[in-house]
Amino acid sequence: MVVGVACGTGVACAGGSGFLSRGQRIDRRALVTRHSITWNDLRGQIPLGNGELCFTADATGLQTFGGNTMAHWGWHSFPLPDGWTPDGVPPTGTFQQGRLTGGDQFPTGTDTLRTWMFDNPHRMNLARFRLAEADGRELAPARITGVSRRLDLWSGVQASRFEVGGEPVCVETCVHPTLDAVAARIESVLLERGDLQVAIDFPYPSLQNDAWVGDFDRIDGHPTRLTKRGQRRAEFHRLIDGTTYHASLAWSAGSDLKGPGGSGRHLYRLIAPGTNVLEFVCVFGSALLPSEMPSFAETRRACAARWESFWKTGGVIDLSASRDPRWRELERRVVLSQYLMATQSGGSYPPAEIGLMGIDPWRGQFHMEMTWWHLAHYGLWDRWSMAERALDCYRRFLPVSRRLAGQLGYAGAKWPKSVGPEGRSAPWEGNHVLLWKQPHPLFFAELEYRLRPTRATLERWAEIVNETASHMADYPRLDPKTGGYSLAPAMPPSEQGITRDTVFDLAYWRWGLGEAQRWRERLGQAREPHWDEVRRHLAPLPVVEGVFVHSAEWHDTYTRRAWEHPDPVGVLGMLPPIEGVDRDTAHRTVLKVWQTWDWNRCWGWDFPWMAMAAARVGEPALAVEALLKDAGERNRYDVRGVNTGGPCPYLPGNGGLLYAIAMMAAGWVGAPPNHAPGFPADGSWVVMWEGLKKAL
Repeated sequence: MVVGVACGTGVACAGGSGFLSRGQRIDRRALVTRHSITWNDLRGQIPLGNGELCFTADATGLQTFGGNTMAHWGWHSFPLPDGWTPDGVPPTGTFQQGRLTGGDQFPTGTDTLRTWMFDNPHRMNLARFRLAEADGRELAPARITGVSRRLDLWSGVQASRFEVGGEPVCVETCVHPTLDAVAARIESVLLERGDLQVAIDFPYPSLQNDAWVGDFDRIDGHPTRLTKRGQRRAEFHRLIDGTTYHASLAWSAGSDLKGPGGSGRHLYRLIAPGTNVLEFVCVFGSALLPSEMPSFAETRRACAARWESFWKTGGVIDLSASRDPRWRELERRVVLSQYLMATQSGGSYPPAEIGLMGIDPWRGQFHMEMTWWHLAHYGLWDRWSMAERALDCYRRFLPVSRRLAGQLGYAGAKWPKSVGPEGRSAPWEGNHVLLWKQPHPLFFAELEYRLRPTRATLERWAEIVNETASHMADYPRLDPKTGGYSLAPAMPPSEQGITRDTVFDLAYWRWGLGEAQRWRERLGQAREPHWDEVRRHLAPLPVVEGVFVHSAEWHDTYTRRAWEHPDPVGVLGMLPPIEGVDRDTAHRTVLKVWQTWDWNRCWGWDFPWMAMAAARVGEPALAVEALLKDAGERNRYDVRGVNTGGPCPYLPGNGGLLYAIAMMAAGWVGAPPNHAPGFPADGSWVVMWEGLKKAL
């Protein structure tokens, strides 16, 4: 394990004569636990999860005043609108035919289907668990006092203590590491008296992100079938518009399940007459559930072991020896971002922008251009296994992506935009012309190959690499007069409209086609001549007055268009040096963007995007400033560590931070040696790290 230090005069630097002693290691437990979350807001929701299932708990330890139970496999679709049948829904997400000349258009008379396709499929809340008073009556917030709630990051267990009507209540909550199961232990004399119970109810799905997601007042349209197994276990079979899932509930001795009842037929109550302790475990699944249920104690031990293992392995960064007083806040963001991504971004599909904490304006679907921001950091933090299941979406989506490319008159596979598990794009004008999602699988393939440089890795990605590059080589338009190729039509990452020859996409295209050829050569295959032809003759990156601009047609990058994503800095930042990307121009561009951009109108991932670019061009102080820039809600990380830089809690900001900070600490291919090149070497920052990998 390498231990590195970025430093100024008199402090040892990694790579030189002053390595930290081989026996010396970062105290990972001290590092992690100094950022454990203490948050006594009664309604504040902290995510507890295993990467596949997330249980957001409020300060009561359950979801008494808000919170959701969501899983990457938990999808639902409303019935089709009148007049439409399943065979009328285009599996590619579009009715468009032939090569593109602009944005996606839906035919006249399809408005209701268009709306349905945007809304479906959507993520759903599987259930909620609330503390309730006798007979399941709602517990009023005013009844609760003396709240003390802490999430211990080292164990992954949330402990809550408070009083209800003056009587103490203690609740511990956790999520099982390998089962999609939530477990809780409640202790109070109120249980024994019958004055405190646990209410469990199941909603009909909805698209509103309120305190809870779902319509808990609707009774019809989502039958719940209860089967009791013995004295202390019950199974719920849920059917919602053709969607099915299961929940298996086990509880401790001296307790019992009552219901359905209360305000609806989907409400059940756990009661504990004669005992002051109630424990339960609830396992969720889309298929059959385990025959043997773990106890609360077993779940708690498994949860604690998982989180201890997580923190002891993979990369780590310690900033505590720094003189800059902002070290603690930056370190807090890094530690909590690791936790948040591990709870919600390590499952069977890429996460939505909001992760598994609720439903966002995109209905909880995930965006294929944002997979990089959610998953690429795992390649630098030596936790690649956490990304693999989600990245398998490229293999699963390959048939529909080929079909989409063919429908639009192109070769290869065209990756979709905003999707659920079936890979069908939700309707949006820019679906097929937002280009930067296309090379992402090439980046992921290269990240994995650096970690696992084997024939098996090459073969696993070979088909995806080939189909991705085939489309990239076929998409640009050939100008027969000049022999040049133009990326058109194109919507840049900033999504400010449709144009041509967008600066970041031109750089990414050059890099991606080059990487695809290297992949072929590693496999012993000949280079594809057409890929080289297109790459050599792509339009040059647009430059105006010595700096990169958004596109060949938009020269107002630093005036009217100086908002949202600063695309020009990505060409040498997220991306490594590429032929056709001039370093001096990139350097001037970074300085110009930093001086002129309206950072209060950016999104959470724009700040690490800028930090990567600043580090690459030799501006480490600016890189740190970008990560910590005060831009209001756009670059804030709340008490849980959740980035707030979007229209919802915004995990791309967290993932981007992790990639940027690892790159700044461990460096990148060709980075200056002997120190953490993304941090100032003036002694203000001391960066100790272990287990990180260099960026591309």
